[in-house]
Amino acid sequence: MASETLAAGQGRWAPQALATLRIMAGLLFMAHGTAKLFGFPATGMPMPPVGSLLWIGGVLEALGGLLLVVGLFSRPVAFVVAGEMAVAYFMFHAPQGFYPAANGGDAAILFCFIFLLIAAAGPGAWSLDGRRHLAGRSSARLNEPAERS
Repeated sequence: MASETLAAGQGRWAPQALATLRIMAGLLFMAHGTAKLFGFPATGMPMPPVGSLLWIGGVLEALGGLLLVVGLFSRPVAFVVAGEMAVAYFMFHAPQGFYPAANGGDAAILFCFIFLLIAAAGPGAWSLDGRRHLAGRSSARLNEPAERS
């Protein structure tokens, strides 16, 4: 009996936990982008030339992070930025050495898999995607013909 109650309550907070993960990962990701594009927060790295791979990465990180924070187009955005992190790892980190902790790629790997989770599971609670979905369902009901009794 106790195990059934525990199992029933395990997923109770899952949408909120997923949303918290999405929001925090989005904020951290956005900070990486703004550091590349605007030098804030200051990292000591020079700003990349416009149109370079690092600049494109900064745009994806700043814009993708913002979209993930508010939960808009979460699944496709998460899929795209997961790919960006995979490319970043294999282009910039893996050539520095095999071990992620030694080559500085551990954050890229974590971001990649967090974003794959969001792409697969959705944004969780507190997202504009969720509001759009609810609004779409409400307007669909308004457009349905009245049922006959």
